[in-house]
Amino acid sequence: MLNENIKAIRKSKGLSQQELAIKLNVVRQTISKWEQGLSVPDSDMLVLISEVLETPVSTLLGETVVEKEVDKLKAISEKLEVINLQLAQRKTTRRKILHWSLISLCVVIVIISAVLIVINSPYLGWDYSSPETAVLGVAFHSFEWLFGRVAPIIFIGAIIGIFLTRKKE
Repeated sequence: MLNENIKAIRKSKGLSQQELAIKLNVVRQTISKWEQGLSVPDSDMLVLISEVLETPVSTLLGETVVEKEVDKLKAISEKLEVINLQLAQRKTTRRKILHWSLISLCVVIVIISAVLIVINSPYLGWDYSSPETAVLGVAFHSFEWLFGRVAPIIFIGAIIGIFLTRKKE
């Protein structure tokens, strides 16, 4: 049991027999004999092995290492499950934000369109002899012209986006 545990823990730490031997100030053959069960370390060396391998002595002496690895895998699996749930929740939140943003965009386009229809291009009756009025009239006309060309395309895109981001049950 001790020999198997030393070997399993050494390998899990990514150490070769030579590297472990250097850390313990013994020859590689000593490590090999321990792992083959041909000899056992004394109590002082066992404590030193546990310190170097960062493993309790009780684990070296009796607890099976495989169970610990299974527990680690289970813990990692649980953590990954939590992360996946958080990512799914974040994705859902982003989808909802996008969905409501597109709805808000449609509402704004409808409101601006209604306002422009109600005021019926007031700049057409302005006196353009004043430079400020002329600039304001051109700016207002440019906005109205651009809005009339771009808003329908944006509105249709937003409607399509609303359908694509709706909650699927």
